[in-house]
Amino acid sequence: MKIARFSHDDAIRYGILDGDELVVLAGDPMFAGYETTGERVPVADVALLAPVIPRSKVVCVGKNYHDHAAEMGGEAPVEPLLFLKPNTAVIGTGDTIVRPLISERTEHEGELAVVIGRIAKNVPADKALDYVFGYTVANDVTARDLQRKDGQWSRAKGFDTFCPLGPVIETEFELADATVTTRVNGEQRQHAPLTDMIHSVSAIIAHASAAFTLLPGDVILTGTPAGVGEFTAGDVVEVEISGIGALRNPVRDALPLP
Repeated sequence: MKIARFSHDDAIRYGILDGDELVVLAGDPMFAGYETTGERVPVADVALLAPVIPRSKVVCVGKNYHDHAAEMGGEAPVEPLLFLKPNTAVIGTGDTIVRPLISERTEHEGELAVVIGRIAKNVPADKALDYVFGYTVANDVTARDLQRKDGQWSRAKGFDTFCPLGPVIETEFELADATVTTRVNGEQRQHAPLTDMIHSVSAIIAHASAAFTLLPGDVILTGTPAGVGEFTAGDVVEVEISGIGALRNPVRDALPLP
């Protein structure tokens, strides 16, 4: 099922997507289950929010597609290459990506995101999917010039608004036949089957949980295929994963400092 987090009548609520309506839930289904209130709200009448705000962190995987590793000028790592984004980078579909004043080149990276549903530590790969609440769409926005300048990735990928997530969480996602596509102003930039990932979702969870305790609501970004590229103010970036939906974000430049 598809779970949305949304704003309606000055309240933040959760609902199950049913056609063009949301079946309103009594609370956050990750913690409160799927009890409904009996209400239905048209999707057209709500503002969709980021479907989850990670409790502690967004764990990301670099160079998890061979073609992307090649376009970045290197070999794919033998083990998942991990880095973190702060939860303050998270925005939802429709929210604006803000390009920082100190960067001259921002780039899109469309990715599958995994939402953790249970506390996970030292999880074996064959049990890893038991800890998944669901899946959503992500854009691992990157200030590429700062990434190259710094030699590590925290600042370049951690700015506010640099982790769009949405539009919903799909709890019964089938990765085998799914594709990820990124478009800028309707022009396709990236397109690949998710099966092209080098390290599987199970392997990534096992590797990450060996280092960090994963908490309910934490998010794992699983890497991007080839075709990453620049976007600028005025553009609209869309990342779509078949079976989940499309994440769309307009872009503007940060306002000059006073």
